[in-house]
Parts: sequence; C-alpha cells; structure tokens
Amino acid sequence: MRIAAAQVRSPWLDPGAGVEKILEYLRRAADQNVDLVAFPETFLSGYPHWLSLTGGAAFDDPRQKEAYAWYLDAAVEIDGPQLKVVAEAVRDLKVFTYLGIAERSGGTVYCTLVALSPEHGIAGVHRKLVPTYEERLVWGAGDGHGLRTHEVGGVRVSGLNCWENWMPLARQSLYAQGTGVHVSVWPGSTRLTSDITRFIAREGRVYSLAAGAIIDYGDVPAGFPFKEELAAHSSGYDGGSAIAGPDGRWIIEPVSGEERLLVADVDPAFLAGERQNFDPAGHYNRPDVFRLQVDRRRLTSADFTE
Repeated sequence: MRIAAAQVRSPWLDPGAGVEKILEYLRRAADQNVDLVAFPETFLSGYPHWLSLTGGAAFDDPRQKEAYAWYLDAAVEIDGPQLKVVAEAVRDLKVFTYLGIAERSGGTVYCTLVALSPEHGIAGVHRKLVPTYEERLVWGAGDGHGLRTHEVGGVRVSGLNCWENWMPLARQSLYAQGTGVHVSVWPGSTRLTSDITRFIAREGRVYSLAAGAIIDYGDVPAGFPFKEELAAHSSGYDGGSAIAGPDGRWIIEPVSGEERLLVADVDPAFLAGERQNFDPAGHYNRPDVFRLQVDRRRLTSADFTE
C-alpha cells in the first residue's frame, strides 16, 4: 500500500484556487501510484489564523465580524460545486483522499475532514469534536457522526482533525473499528506533529500519517480586515507532515518549510506482527472493566415531525 501526505501552501480564502491545487496534487499522487493521500486541516478554504494575532475574542468588534463574514463566505458546502469537482477527480484518478475543509452550514463554519472514495464519492464527513482554544470563536462543535473507518485496498483507514488526535476516546473509537492507517490533519507545524504522530503509531499499532499545510500571511487577500496586521508577522505554520510505522519509528520524519508530496510504501502485514504483544482494541483491552459508547447520530438544532 502506498500512502502520501500533501504538504502544500493553502490558497487562503480562495476555494477556486484551492480546488486547482488539490487537483494538481491528486494528479501527482496518481502518477506515483498512491492509494491514499491526505490534505491538511481546513486546506479548503483556509485556517482562521488571524484570531490569535488580532484580539479575536473582542466581543461585538466590527472588524472581527467582518473577518468572520469573509471566512463564512469562503467556506464550502458538502454538496457544493467544489467538492463535486474533487470527488470526480478522486473517482477518475482512483486515489482515496482525506481532505480538510472549512465547511459552511447555514451561518456556522465547521472544521471538517472529508473522506472521498473512488468507488463511493463522499464516504465520510467528520466535524471536529472540539475546536481548540480560539478556534471556538469561528468553528462550531462537531459530533460523532464521522467517527468511522473506511476500507482502502483491504486495509481500514481513519482520520481526525488536529488536537482531537490527543483525545484518547476518539482514538479508541477508531482502533475499535480496526484501523490500520490513521491520518491526522493539521494547520501545519512540526511542533504539533513531532510527538503525536509517533505516539498514535505506537499506541494503536498503526501506520500514522500527519498532513500539515504551509501558510504564508502574504496570501491574505486584499481587503481582508486584518491584512496589514498579519503582514507584520511571520507565520509559524511550516508543515510538519510525517509518517510513522506501527513500531513507532519514523518512516518520514516531520518535514519543515517544503511544499511537497511525502510518499511511503507501507506493508499491512507488518501491522499483525506489531499487534502480537499489544492490541488496544483486542487482547490488550478489558471490555469487562471499561466500556466505550459512541453516539454517531448527526446532531441538528431541530427535529421536525410532519
């Protein structure tokens, strides 16, 4: 099985350019016979990086409202034209894809990881369970609906957004479904991925792939309320994409500052050997002592009965 992380510069608040870049890297992945590729957190249409640098928590601030309006307008819908184009490319190129998006639903944006299958189109839509710190100012809280694994070439695969990879029960819900390749997606930083990528690999006895973006504040479009403030800072989002094996050893160490497709061949048979002495969802689990219950209903604000 061949897996890849697309460590790419995110065209910020530009979904059209974002789709073009996704198609470019899907073609690159297909040319290298990749079976699964992952794009970073909210790659389409961008991470809300202005919040921590501009007093994002200021209540009722006119410029923060305007910035959110920009962000909401650039977000994409699950049944919108952008994902339809990507789904068609996934089908034609036959590369299973995890894609981080800023998902618009009404007046709310969700940090969403979409699983796209060559056979089934949009196979999974997972909204981040708990937005991290200032992210809660612009993202809604997700639910358990997307806590699902998918099959790629006979191997179960799974994915989570950024810091929810540190949530033990979220990880366990996926281990219990037999995942063999776990994808974590990030806004992009070696400091975010250097510990957790190997930890997940070792804990779950899985192949662990981290996909992070490169973000340049110079990409902020003209007219955005905080363009000048952001231009005065250097971005710390340097990628950090990496791949670790089920023994916890690096296959590709975190890569900083380089736009590239990280590709690795992984052997599903190696998973079985590593689970000989530890399987967190099998013989090293105690369901008589611990019980995990996962609600996978899509939560809505209202249920209507006619």
